[in-house]
Amino acid sequence: MFSNYLIGLREGLEASLVVCILIAYLVKTDRRDALKPIWIGIAVAIVVALGFGCALEFGSQEMTFQAQEALGGSLSVVAVGLVTWMVFWMRRTARHLKAELHGKLDAALAMGTGALVATAFLAVGREGLETALFVWASVHAASDGTPRPLVGVALGLATAVLLGWLFYRGALKINLAKFFTWTGGMLVVVAAGVLAYGVHDLQEADFIPGLTSLAFDISGTIDPTSWYGTLLKGVFNFQPDPTVLQVTVWALYLVPTLAIFLAPVGFASGKGKVKAPDEQGSHGSQPTKAS
Repeated sequence: MFSNYLIGLREGLEASLVVCILIAYLVKTDRRDALKPIWIGIAVAIVVALGFGCALEFGSQEMTFQAQEALGGSLSVVAVGLVTWMVFWMRRTARHLKAELHGKLDAALAMGTGALVATAFLAVGREGLETALFVWASVHAASDGTPRPLVGVALGLATAVLLGWLFYRGALKINLAKFFTWTGGMLVVVAAGVLAYGVHDLQEADFIPGLTSLAFDISGTIDPTSWYGTLLKGVFNFQPDPTVLQVTVWALYLVPTLAIFLAPVGFASGKGKVKAPDEQGSHGSQPTKAS
């Protein structure tokens, strides 16, 4: 339930911040007449995201078991790819998000109502579709036959909406850099579990081999139906009898992705490197002339 709460909170807050930035800019520039198209675009984006989620859930129920496993595994891999791209993108561009949205909104204002609707729809719709796909994959992986995963997502989204409203009203100051770093790191851990479960689905669908090659089996020690087994599965998508391929994919994704994500910003591009001695000397004292 916690992992699904985290997904709803993280993804919902991104969408809430986008909405707050768009609305605050229109209010401050005295363009309240443009608020209606913005809200229309936001509403359409929400409906499309919900429809996409419903199509995934109810459409998959009409498939055979093998087709369901193939679809679930494939979409889990896609969802992990999207959420990984999203957490890195937000970490890199969060500080420039406001200016980017303001520029797009200015262009839309000049083009008319249709452009405003499209701007709001695209800004929120991307987040909505990503959320629907990742939530579906996560719920599919962690589902225990109870509504707890969906309750967790709903609580996360509700918290995000509340935080967004408080942020807009100026009643709450959020250190967005730290927030997106910590939640992004936790989301990478969740994504690793979803990826491993997706691999297991593909193995059950006979798309990839190795279903009977177990890395270990501690089902006798950790009962999957116990409270701690349910907690481990709900938070980390833990499985007491994973295959060798599941463990391998989990480790190959989690370790490097988390290391790169938590590295200082600019590490990969070489920012902040120590200058070479000759470069330092060119800015320091001049060499003494020979007598």
